[in-house]
Amino acid sequence: MFHHITVLKEEATEGLRVKRDGIYVDCTLGGAGHSSLIASKLGEYGRLIALDQDDWALDNAKERLAPYADRVSLVKTNFRHLEETLRELAVPSKDGIPQVDGILFDLGVSSPQFDEGDRGFSYNYDAPLDMRMDQSASLTAAEIVNEWPEQEIARILFQYGEEKFSRRIARVISERRAQKAIQTTGELVDIIKEGIPAAARRTGGHPAKRSFQALRIAVNDELGAFEEALHQAVRCLAPGGRVSVITFHSLEDRICKQILNSYVGKCTCPPDFPMCVCGGKGEMKLVNRKPIVPGEEELAQNPRARSAKLRVAEKI
Repeated sequence: MFHHITVLKEEATEGLRVKRDGIYVDCTLGGAGHSSLIASKLGEYGRLIALDQDDWALDNAKERLAPYADRVSLVKTNFRHLEETLRELAVPSKDGIPQVDGILFDLGVSSPQFDEGDRGFSYNYDAPLDMRMDQSASLTAAEIVNEWPEQEIARILFQYGEEKFSRRIARVISERRAQKAIQTTGELVDIIKEGIPAAARRTGGHPAKRSFQALRIAVNDELGAFEEALHQAVRCLAPGGRVSVITFHSLEDRICKQILNSYVGKCTCPPDFPMCVCGGKGEMKLVNRKPIVPGEEELAQNPRARSAKLRVAEKI
């Protein structure tokens, strides 16, 4: 059973300002929480396109979204192929670019992926070193840990996991794999603990948390895919269309903030001008200057939502 508590469900959907006859894209179907709410707001001529790499999520969504089957299209793909997918589905276009009314991203890993031990996402279960969201992809965490250069492992642990002991952990990984291949999450957890000083292991949560996050991001190229997809999302929004983005760690949020801000214009007209004539108004406007975060009631029901941030922007 694919059981996932959707984070900022109402807020992210409200941010899209769903129209009954609009076209919307859920780039991260997951447990179908956002998709079911969006679909429930659509009328006979509305359309929802939902993307996911995970067969388990897609199979679950077929059942959960069955009442809205006439207005929902489920597609197995990485959201970095957003624009290509919209073209393949013959979404109405302008100047050759598909045009939709809203796009949603709920980044990170669904709870079932964390909780299903054999996927290798969690440091709480001893499982094969996998971490692939798309099980047909070739790169696994085992390949990175056993075959990538020590310096490259240190880089991704530091860059994607903000792990300050990244070099020490990478060195221990290199030493251990020289003796025998590292095959399970349990083995890796022990190695990570060995690479972190005892005093540091006693603070800041599980010592393997940052390293596992970094490996998951590297295996699935999450940041690269998101960066590509968000630029495509801006391109594919119709005027007045909105994008809602939920991030779960600082790297995702920084990319989101920087990309959206790059499309927000900087008007240089004198303040007494009745309208902008400099052409600096840009392509997007921010709906919320500061990110929206979960309230205390949501956090009490779902502690995993604590790091979530929602940003919403509108196409001009």
